[in-house]
Amino acid sequence: QVQLVESGGGLVQAGGSLRLSCAASGRTISMYAMGWFRQAPGKEREFVAAISSSGGRNIYAESMKSRFTISRDNAKSTVYLQMNSLKPEDTAVYYCAADRNNWPSSAIYEYDYWGRGTQVTVSS
Repeated sequence: QVQLVESGGGLVQAGGSLRLSCAASGRTISMYAMGWFRQAPGKEREFVAAISSSGGRNIYAESMKSRFTISRDNAKSTVYLQMNSLKPEDTAVYYCAADRNNWPSSAIYEYDYWGRGTQVTVSS
């Protein structure tokens, strides 16, 4: 089992930045691909970014590609999401997830473990 805990969310003005962290415990995540997803009120959960187990390959949702950066530190069992130039439409609960495959995926069904999420609110 892998337990994931997100942190770093909060309230920020449009144009600002936040850095989300996802701390893993239980099994080591060094063999897992990791992903970030988000869910806004009344909307489906959507893919944000994912990173391979080694950190050598990243993928992003097209609308976030130029503003968000995913990274990981396997020694610390932590995954990060740096979010810049935030917009009100980025307001959502952000979830971290772990995939037992080591290649990044944008498909929700690929992920085996999920955190409880952290709220990000961007004011205009």
